[in-house]
Amino acid sequence: MDPIIEEGYARLLETIGDLQAKKEESTTALREKIGALVARMAADTAPVVKDIGLEMLWRAKREASGELYDQEFYERKMIVLGKAEPLPYRPDDPSKPVDTQICVLDEEGKFYEVMYTTTEIRVDSYASPLTPEEAVDIYGYDLVFMLYRALYEYVEKEEELTAALARALEYIAPSE
Repeated sequence: MDPIIEEGYARLLETIGDLQAKKEESTTALREKIGALVARMAADTAPVVKDIGLEMLWRAKREASGELYDQEFYERKMIVLGKAEPLPYRPDDPSKPVDTQICVLDEEGKFYEVMYTTTEIRVDSYASPLTPEEAVDIYGYDLVFMLYRALYEYVEKEEELTAALARALEYIAPSE
């Protein structure tokens, strides 16, 4: 084989080894600081939660048909970031089993674990505050993706709205 090819190939293998080492180092550093990353992303996302968030059900009564009435909602809007395997019971009342357990971020940038209990006559929930580290421990690295995605989709919709407004203004008063 040509010495130039052999030398180039050796350099490529060396570069791959260096990149693998840097990747492992960076991954370890990021894992150690994932709570700080998620906390910062939550703080940066919080101002738009009021616009993109949902009014989450706090409690409601159920008719025999399953329809909900007398619904009450949490005060602040929230975005859903993840779902976990439900705990056997709620921390606020061990007699209530957990049917659905989700991680949310509210308008203030705080994480909560919302646990829903559903019976034949009632649906109610308990919101347990979480630190960013606890949220990552329970719901995994998907939180980073979901926070990013929430902002990304918000920006896309804002861009579409801005473009639509510009077209409407252009239609009303065409440029001369």
